[in-house]
Amino acid sequence: MLKPVVTPPRSKVVFDQLLAQILGGQLEPGAALPSERALCGILKVNRGAVREALKRLHQAHLIDVHHGGTTRVLDYRDNAGTELLPELLMSPGGTLDVGIVRGMIEMRAVLAPDVARLCALRGGPAVVAKLSAVVLAMEAAGGDPPTLHRLTFEFWKALVDGSQNTPYCLIFNSLRQLYAKVEDVLANLLIDELSDLPAYRAITHAVAAGDADAARDRAARLIQRGADRLYEVLEMLERMNRGRKR
Repeated sequence: MLKPVVTPPRSKVVFDQLLAQILGGQLEPGAALPSERALCGILKVNRGAVREALKRLHQAHLIDVHHGGTTRVLDYRDNAGTELLPELLMSPGGTLDVGIVRGMIEMRAVLAPDVARLCALRGGPAVVAKLSAVVLAMEAAGGDPPTLHRLTFEFWKALVDGSQNTPYCLIFNSLRQLYAKVEDVLANLLIDELSDLPAYRAITHAVAAGDADAARDRAARLIQRGADRLYEVLEMLERMNRGRKR
């Protein structure tokens, strides 16, 4: 149920409540939202807060706004973009959505090798210098998982920038927001991947040599190390979820 809003900024709280109802299925695709006046009464906020929240939902392609008419919920699977992924990561019950996590792993396994391949073709000396500096910092990290996790993001950011592929850059930004929600957990789960310094050196050398095939293949093997561990954890979570439902 929608609840009166008492915590500022009120437009954000209105947005969060409506978003949760849409993603949780309480407001199904095609359902009509209450009018602005009705929402103001239910949530105990002014019309400006409601309008700002509806504007954000519209910009996220979650609702279809008809001025002077009915506002209806859209199916986010057909209309929303990758910016919605961080919101989908946690289920309405507060647990990780296993399907979203699996999809994230699969997307990462497909994109990362191609990012490395394109960077080897297009990156140039400046990108190689950045990659080399990050690898040196990783060597000095002493195996600390949070530090390595942060540095690997810098490494992949350099590769993505060097790929000169704007859609890849935007997808990377969405994934980074997604990872931020579970950063502490991922840093420990991915430690085998994060600490594989020979792999990061090999990718850097391949980019420096302009060897696209080697960069792609070495990146694929590196990412697979992390994927194997994450799939193990997902299988464990699925077993636990099945046990709760019995």
